Amino acid sequence: MLYEYKLDISAEIAYARKWAFGRNPAFTDFEELGGDCTNFVSQCIYAGGAVMNYTPDFGWYYISVRDRAAAWTGVEFFYRFVTTNKEEGPFGEPVQLSEAQAGDVVQLGSGRSFYHSLFVVDTEGGIRVASHSYDAFGKRLSDYDFKQARCIHIIGSRKRL
Repeated sequence: MLYEYKLDISAEIAYARKWAFGRNPAFTDFEELGGDCTNFVSQCIYAGGAVMNYTPDFGWYYISVRDRAAAWTGVEFFYRFVTTNKEEGPFGEPVQLSEAQAGDVVQLGSGRSFYHSLFVVDTEGGIRVASHSYDAFGKRLSDYDFKQARCIHIIGSRKRL
């Protein structure tokens, strides 16, 4: 039986604040391996209490640099996992950017694909984000240069009882 629950957004934001300009040694830094942005977003969500989904190929988990799900570190894989997940792990839905809330994820695109994940830390007076690969905390989304953006509202997580 799966149990659904809300994540601790305060814990996620505290994690983002602590590690936005550094790297948690418990996780590989993917900066030189294509970027660390989605890895950082996944860490924030995990810090909020999401459980990992260890489904081979299609889950959301991190054990090591060589043993992880593509959804943990890949922009498009993360989007697909979170917006279609019916099993253990975080789940959410696409929403309009105007509906973004703290704890959500914004992904930036170039017109053909999405390439960067940002963690929403505040929406007072505009969306503010934390990120890696362009390290930031509290940066205004409007300061980024992008052609398109999508928002994933993280509803919560599920775990098996």
